Amino acid sequence: MGNFSFLLKNTEYESFSKPCIEAENMIATSTVATAFMARRALEQAVHWIYSHDSYLEAPYRATLSSLVWDDDFREIVDPELHRQIVLLIRWGNHAAHGGEIKEREAVLALHHLYQFVNFIDYCYSNEFVERYFDEKLLPLSANIKFRETPQSMAKLQNSLPVLPDFDEQMASQSLAIQETYTEKRETAALRQDVSFHIDQLSEAETRKLFIDIDLRLAGWTFEENCRVEVAVHGLKHGTGTGYCDYVLYGKNGKVLAIVEAKKASVNPEAGEVQVKEYAEVLEKQIGYRPICFITNGLKHYILDGVNRRQIAGFYSQEELQLLMDRRHLQKPLEDISSKIRDDISGRHYQKHAITSVCEAFSNNRRQALLVMATGSGKTRTAVSLVDILSRHNWVKNVLFLADRTSLVKQAYDSFRKLLPDLSVCNFLEDKDGARSSRMVFSTYPTMIGAISDQEEINQRPFTVGHFDLIIIDESHRSIYQKYKSIFDYFDARIVGLTATPRQDLDKNTYGFFNLENGVPTYAYDLEEAVKDGYLVAYHSIETKLKLPTDGLHYDDLSQDEKEYFDSQFEDGSSEKDIDPADFNTSIFNRKTVEIVLDELMTRGIQTASGDEIGKTIIFAKNHRHAEYIRDIFNERYPEKGSDYAQVIDYSIKHYQTLIDDFKIKEKYPQIAISVDMLDTGIDVPEVVNLVFFKKVRSKTKFWQMIGRGTRLCKDLFGP
Repeated sequence: MGNFSFLLKNTEYESFSKPCIEAENMIATSTVATAFMARRALEQAVHWIYSHDSYLEAPYRATLSSLVWDDDFREIVDPELHRQIVLLIRWGNHAAHGGEIKEREAVLALHHLYQFVNFIDYCYSNEFVERYFDEKLLPLSANIKFRETPQSMAKLQNSLPVLPDFDEQMASQSLAIQETYTEKRETAALRQDVSFHIDQLSEAETRKLFIDIDLRLAGWTFEENCRVEVAVHGLKHGTGTGYCDYVLYGKNGKVLAIVEAKKASVNPEAGEVQVKEYAEVLEKQIGYRPICFITNGLKHYILDGVNRRQIAGFYSQEELQLLMDRRHLQKPLEDISSKIRDDISGRHYQKHAITSVCEAFSNNRRQALLVMATGSGKTRTAVSLVDILSRHNWVKNVLFLADRTSLVKQAYDSFRKLLPDLSVCNFLEDKDGARSSRMVFSTYPTMIGAISDQEEINQRPFTVGHFDLIIIDESHRSIYQKYKSIFDYFDARIVGLTATPRQDLDKNTYGFFNLENGVPTYAYDLEEAVKDGYLVAYHSIETKLKLPTDGLHYDDLSQDEKEYFDSQFEDGSSEKDIDPADFNTSIFNRKTVEIVLDELMTRGIQTASGDEIGKTIIFAKNHRHAEYIRDIFNERYPEKGSDYAQVIDYSIKHYQTLIDDFKIKEKYPQIAISVDMLDTGIDVPEVVNLVFFKKVRSKTKFWQMIGRGTRLCKDLFGP
């Protein structure tokens, strides 16, 4: 019998009882495998709570880390127990890569897991029995291994059975059952005969355990390049001798950084004066000032130069060495305009945008926001910015983020073409090459996966200091709300790019960049671009359609129309009115589509010959709506052929081929019927007509869509 045997008595715990027992048995052979298996069991236990308790809703991208840091989850779990869960997750993540796990840490991993599943039993069982974790039951042996190779951990993971799918677990319980479990938890203190007790670690041990594992997660090795309690002589106060809690060394044996650790209950910023004093004394002794960290185990801050900022973890040895080297390699960002390559971004406003960002960074700002009209060359501006910052040794590794695969590929191709000597990696296609590449391109969800606890065990996540610069394509509020964890994790400068006019950006976007509302780092709007001759203005033709605007009211129909309505819908239907929002979503009206297509074909801009409609994008509501438009077009204009108007969206298997064909002036399709895919980022200067066949409620998206048709196109209507 082991510590977790009690779980077998309740069949409801089947999803996590066996993983808990397997984790406990692992300690007979490997501390590393124990920590990994304990984390695996914890994940199933957390999934169980979410699927059974109606109070909890899974956040976007339900990784174990995001689940346990969810505000509602933290509300129902004791703070001490939550700290133990977080610590267990970090041990498990470190173990997944074959890192060292001490025997004490493996025992505590099982102990923390035990306390959590005991908490589950207390909250949700009908009759809780008071029990305590017993280390004597652990099958410890003298032959236990404290290190494993990544290969052996990969082999272990591959040998394990597939665990229940989280989404299926969430859907398996009815709301009524979930509410029953919620009531059980809320009344546990009244129902159970005994109270729930949490075995607490001392504050000093908790702090040390957190800091130790975070340093190891960043690649530091104790007694090699990381030493504890290092004496510092020559202080002005007391005995004149103090002790740095941790000192981090470079490959050459020289000091890179010192870490001051405060109590977990104390704000780590309270250690700033002390760590600065240590740094000043060391500077006199070794000739340079080490980088400083202050932490309480739960929060970390870095002090380098004039900046003190919160970070998600510790820098690696390589990253700290780079920070140190930049002190004498970094060149001032002066007279930047003359150093910008004209073949990349020679326009005056592009140079002004780059200079503005460089001025902001020179003034110790960490964020910059560029508002530039679609088609004005935001990507080329970003390319030049990376070029300038790289040549001046301000950045080495750069991350480019976009919200769509096609936009990632487009940016990747542009950088590779314009900066051929820069090593680049499309992270969507090549994860192994990312660490050796100077610039990485990714979507937001893929990057979240790379830094989350769900990363494959043979792929160590990027450490917090890996990227020096993050470029955000199409910056807007939802990006920062939905993918905030990326920007919290990486300690990097950030440049946001957006085509949304400065007056239409919300204050939260400006707030993210620490800018005054309505005042971006630099702005070049559509009106200016048109005036300067770099873009073309647009004019609109509005066709008001009765049904999509007003809906359908049965009583207003003629007798013939009522008869037709009744023939199309189920007999006896009590609902005779149709809301306008349903049109072009689930109900399509042929006459509406015919009117729009006829308007396009008769009033739209033609090609130079005058016998063809110019390149056109129709923005449809959904895939069914797009297919419906295409089918009616083919019926109404059969002489054009089936390739003339085509649906281009993510439902089409070879959509990239269609996009490539659409970009070629002489090739079909002439009309692209798009669902989201062509709304943003696709550069086709030949597009002269845009058909908004859906409501657009986002100003950001509207201006992105408008930008599909405002680019200049040389010789569009002949030389």
